[in-house]
Amino acid sequence: MPDKTKYFVVRQKAVPEVLLKVVEAKRLLDTGRVETVQEAADQVGISRSSFYKYKDDIFPFRDNVKGKTLTFVMQMHDEPGLLSEVLNVVAEYKANILTIHQSIPTNGVATLTLSVEVLPATGDVSSMIETIEGKAGIQYLKILARE
Repeated sequence: MPDKTKYFVVRQKAVPEVLLKVVEAKRLLDTGRVETVQEAADQVGISRSSFYKYKDDIFPFRDNVKGKTLTFVMQMHDEPGLLSEVLNVVAEYKANILTIHQSIPTNGVATLTLSVEVLPATGDVSSMIETIEGKAGIQYLKILARE
């Protein structure tokens, strides 16, 4: 029998609006801004049944990665110091680098595979990824695995 529990990492723009509203309702409940599921559902504009249907199936990426290893691949320009900038971002977020593999640059572009251990002290992993993606010279970043 195939495993029915599969996880996917998708960008926010690909997530249906109802699921984003469930995440927002959960945040309202967690922060104490509302006291009941009905209040949260009303505030974000979904039904209680939608909340209960999806509440255990969607969560912000950062909520479920502590103690995990993330492996991601990126294509980057072959520029002096760019790899150092990427590694500094990981250090700033207090994640632990486990492996680094960089290809020999071809046509001025190198492929970097990086495995990072997300520690209890690690900051918001989504922000870390966004910061790396925003660096000048980073062409592409994709999360390969979360173990």
